[in-house]
Amino acid sequence: MTTTKITFRTVAIDTPDPNKLAQFYCDLTGGKILRADDEWVETEHNDGHRLSFQLASDFVAPTWPDPKVPQQMHPDFYASEYGPAHEHALSLGAKLLEDESGHEGFRVYAD
Repeated sequence: MTTTKITFRTVAIDTPDPNKLAQFYCDLTGGKILRADDEWVETEHNDGHRLSFQLASDFVAPTWPDPKVPQQMHPDFYASEYGPAHEHALSLGAKLLEDESGHEGFRVYAD
């Protein structure tokens, strides 16, 4: 019996603009784009994790916390200091959806 090794490669995120969203996350974390075309962008971030972004021309953005269009997935990030990380995320176009008053230790943003 042979054993097949399965390793994690990436998380793919559907988006109407793969290049724009990939650049947002690279700017947020100091990541870099590894490969890109009009339909697929693969990125690597400072901790070695990968995110990929694929074209979804019929994409409908979630309306969280309104369940009308539920969230499909969400990445979690750690920041050593909330203040500077918050300002950095906002400067890149992130929108604060919920501050830590409803949840101890984290904030919720839309990309």
